Amino acid sequence: MTVLATPPVDGGAPGQGAVGWRDTVRAYVGLTKPRIIEQLLVTTVPAMMLAKRGWPATWLVLATLVGGTLAAGAANTINCYVDRDIDQLMKRTSRRPLVRHQVSPVNALRFGIVLSVLSTALMGLTVNWYAAALTDAAILFYIFVYTLGLKRRTPSNIVIGGAAGCFPVLIGWVAVTGSLALAPFVMFVVVFFWTPPHFWALAMKFKDDYAAAGVPMLPVVADARTVARKILLYTWLTVGASLLLVPVGRAGWLYAALASVAGAVFLVEAYRLSDRVKAGGEIRPMRLFHFSNTYLTLLFAGIAASSLLL
Repeated sequence: MTVLATPPVDGGAPGQGAVGWRDTVRAYVGLTKPRIIEQLLVTTVPAMMLAKRGWPATWLVLATLVGGTLAAGAANTINCYVDRDIDQLMKRTSRRPLVRHQVSPVNALRFGIVLSVLSTALMGLTVNWYAAALTDAAILFYIFVYTLGLKRRTPSNIVIGGAAGCFPVLIGWVAVTGSLALAPFVMFVVVFFWTPPHFWALAMKFKDDYAAAGVPMLPVVADARTVARKILLYTWLTVGASLLLVPVGRAGWLYAALASVAGAVFLVEAYRLSDRVKAGGEIRPMRLFHFSNTYLTLLFAGIAASSLLL
């Protein structure tokens, strides 16, 4: 269930082994990419609140979050296992536990599989089996469609593969209602359109890393103007989709106001990046990347707040 953001960077020198059980625990936690998990969970609870039109049962929220954390950790761990060869070629990922030999590849794979089984069991037994099935679908999509199928083969990798990070809104909705509706699919589309500008901004910054690893991210295979133009297009699509939640999901006036203001700022940042590219000056794509995180947080905070007022 990967939405796709800046991977955590562990401390220490490459090749340094773990010393003591605390270092070993930190290494296994590092495999799960906690920062990415945090961003995934940001979308889960608001989706549950909108489905409930208020605050769901606390035990249900906790069970869904724990199950989602285990699932995302499983997908991220197996991703580290598959990508360990290219991770050692990229500065940004050169301190991950497998690159530093803090965890053996076989143990990492076993850990990922165990987390997958635990997440499925927890979701099925404490939430419902529909949510468990969607959780499994998210894990399998991230591993087999994105990591193994698309990442090293096409510049559209993050466009299609980013769908893995959209599943939490569906899972959160199903956890509450036991079924799907149009509103969670609108939220799915919002995150889907948001992922390319978010990740392409990051890839512009680390273009040389991806090129060294042979990963055809869009900024590696296309010029900066093309990337900026596509970022702008997907930003417009994101903002437009976010406003659909007002009539479709009855998200309320507070959400509508917050989505409009945050969306306007998101567009300003995208246009600013495009203008810098056209001017041939310093691009500074991380400004857009960081605001995209803020934007998604504000958007789903608006969903949560509005749900309490419905």
